[in-house]
Amino acid sequence: MWAGQRARVPASTGRTAYRVVVTTARPDTRSPAFLAALASAAVLGLDPAAVRGVKADISADFDVAFVTDTEDRKWVVRAPRSPMAGARMESSVALLALLARRVPFQVPIPQGFAELPEGRAAVYPFLPGSPLRLSALPPGPGLAARFGEMLAALHTVDSRVYDEAGMPAYDSEAYRSRRLSDLDRAAATGQVPSTLLSRWESALDDVSLWRFAPTPTHGDLSGGQVLAVFSSDDDLTSGQISGITGWEEARVADPADDFATLVTIADPATVESVLEAYANARAEPTDPQLRRRARLAGELQLLSRLLAAVTSGTSELVRRYAGELRRLDDLVEPDDLDAPPPTVVAPKPVSLPTPSGEPIDGPDDDRPDLEATQPMPPGELPEPLPENTDATQELPKFTPSAGSEEPSASGADDQLEAPDPGDAADEMPAEDSDTSRESDKP
Repeated sequence: MWAGQRARVPASTGRTAYRVVVTTARPDTRSPAFLAALASAAVLGLDPAAVRGVKADISADFDVAFVTDTEDRKWVVRAPRSPMAGARMESSVALLALLARRVPFQVPIPQGFAELPEGRAAVYPFLPGSPLRLSALPPGPGLAARFGEMLAALHTVDSRVYDEAGMPAYDSEAYRSRRLSDLDRAAATGQVPSTLLSRWESALDDVSLWRFAPTPTHGDLSGGQVLAVFSSDDDLTSGQISGITGWEEARVADPADDFATLVTIADPATVESVLEAYANARAEPTDPQLRRRARLAGELQLLSRLLAAVTSGTSELVRRYAGELRRLDDLVEPDDLDAPPPTVVAPKPVSLPTPSGEPIDGPDDDRPDLEATQPMPPGELPEPLPENTDATQELPKFTPSAGSEEPSASGADDQLEAPDPGDAADEMPAEDSDTSRESDKP
């Protein structure tokens, strides 16, 4: 059993002190109350006043909630659902501290941690901005150009920063060999169409395609991890990139990986605008094979998801990704890596609008792998963590009466312990919300 901090709420709020006690919760039963209690334990002085949970897809690596404290500060709490997810998040923490001083956008910097059997839950300040929908990103010198300039800034970070943080690094030949190894493993599952295997093997055997300078990358960049602020709610071109989240796959490797989702899902004219701005912002000559490898990387994302599902033994996910691979096989032609991608690669998305600042592990039409949030265009985005709504649950005051039971969140995994005699307790509701808007993922 884990005991949370005793939360002394300022008298001006009209709230009374309470103590949170949370039993160890299985990842599939964690409530928003549990996550808010973790946030309270992780960050000194963080006294939760409201919490908004995010319903996670079965493929989610993390449970996420957005917490408002009694000082009206906004926080994101992110708890790994498996030891592997916990290790991946842990590896990115050191990198984020180093990157924050070297890139022209915000990254999530954890302010505290809480221990879980699966690894440490991280709590960090809510990052402002709206997650992008890459499929709706307009071409031209506006937001598309800002996206390209953002990638150029990241890709010019000194690779020694990644080395210092202990992130993996691959030269071009090692990375090609890694891709071939993944292809062999996937072929052994019997879930990948033979025509796709031949297509990818041919591309991986083409040594001329794999001549790139190893580059610091995000590694898993979809629209859900890219946050933008807009000077006009009605003009998508007025946006500026404000933050990037979800850094668990960061590595020194192929820069094309960071264009994979863009090339797969965006309008070809938008892709051209991004690549032009990227090339203009880079000092190095343009890689002539960048776009082709990005297209390949976008397809191989589904392969990576399949392998992860097989490793975890999640049969539902194995069936899902095997089905997506069959649909991809129906859409592509044997020698079309140089051509624009098919109009549809991803499944029909499920809308999960959530507060920004955190990549949510749910379906999204901005990536072919079912793991990012479905962002909303400016003007449709609700204010972060609004008060007194069904989406954000305020902590109501509970005054015990004679013979009454102490309040508890739904489920057996988190509860509120009675405070000292004379104190009242605040109940933290545990209902999940699917109406908050979102993408690390530190």
